[in-house]
Amino acid sequence: MSGASLVTQMRTEIGEQPAALRTTLDALLPRTGEIAAVAAGTRQVLFIARGTSDNAAVYGSYLLQVYAGRLATLASPSVATTYHSQADLSGILAVALSQSGRTEEIVETLAWASRCGAKTVAVTNSAGSPLASTADLALVTAAGAERAVPATKTFSSQLAALAVLGIGLGANVDAAELRQVPDEIERMLADPGDIEGAAAALAGAVGMVVSGRGLAYATALEIALKLKEACYLHAMGLSYADLLHGPIAVVDARTPAIIVAADSGPALDGAIQLARRVTGANAMALAIGGGPGLARECDRSLPGPRLPEWLAPIGLIVPGQLLTESLARRLNLNPDTPRGLTKVTQTG
Repeated sequence: MSGASLVTQMRTEIGEQPAALRTTLDALLPRTGEIAAVAAGTRQVLFIARGTSDNAAVYGSYLLQVYAGRLATLASPSVATTYHSQADLSGILAVALSQSGRTEEIVETLAWASRCGAKTVAVTNSAGSPLASTADLALVTAAGAERAVPATKTFSSQLAALAVLGIGLGANVDAAELRQVPDEIERMLADPGDIEGAAAALAGAVGMVVSGRGLAYATALEIALKLKEACYLHAMGLSYADLLHGPIAVVDARTPAIIVAADSGPALDGAIQLARRVTGANAMALAIGGGPGLARECDRSLPGPRLPEWLAPIGLIVPGQLLTESLARRLNLNPDTPRGLTKVTQTG
């Protein structure tokens, strides 16, 4: 069977996201009081993660800083696991993310954070995992088994868990809007736009840039990672601001840009300006989300979710996942089993 006609596990699991999100929200939304109790006395949040989970943590960081007024940063696990340094983490809520809950570096770093005085939370898809048992509180997503190596439903479920975390930490958002997300993703899957046409337009690229700003930056990073994993492309995930500080020069006729944005919010104008810069350099620009304003400035566009900016990243990843899966098949690659990768990655 050729890659172009392959029915992939990745595509199946992309389609399972509405159900996974509904079950995850049913499990976690009633626990916001537990989150508040564990976080009592803390002021700052330290996210501990690698890979796809690290991209999810970027979303959590923006969410908490913009909507909950809490400083949030991403940890460097090697500080704990390689350098064996000590730090005063009193007043810190350490949040570790791992889909399997079995990445030793992440488990070890969360245990280190606890010894240094932090309160601890785990976000994982495995209730019986070492990470879950290490944490003061485990937020277990209900994505079910994920067999394709590129994470899809486990990533979106992590974002949903982080949205619940934000609510538990006092984010100034309408919690009821979170319940709209599964239905919106179901709608997007039923009418995703011209995914095959977009994949065909990208098939000759030697590399690409994926850019977003603010909360959408997390989604841009994750789309770039999926393109690396499943399509073996040199895809750079960059914020809008970082891209304009120099790397914009790499965008050309053979290096298109994918620009990711919510349909509204303060980051949208910058995305539109970036699209003009890209097309002005005779490079192709593909919009994911951003509404009609961004679509007008791009050569191609895929519709984004009808969600407020704080939840848009959960929906924006869906066109990126579909695009990656379609492009991999077009390149005669099987996205389910990328070379050199396994489902659980251990780092030294």
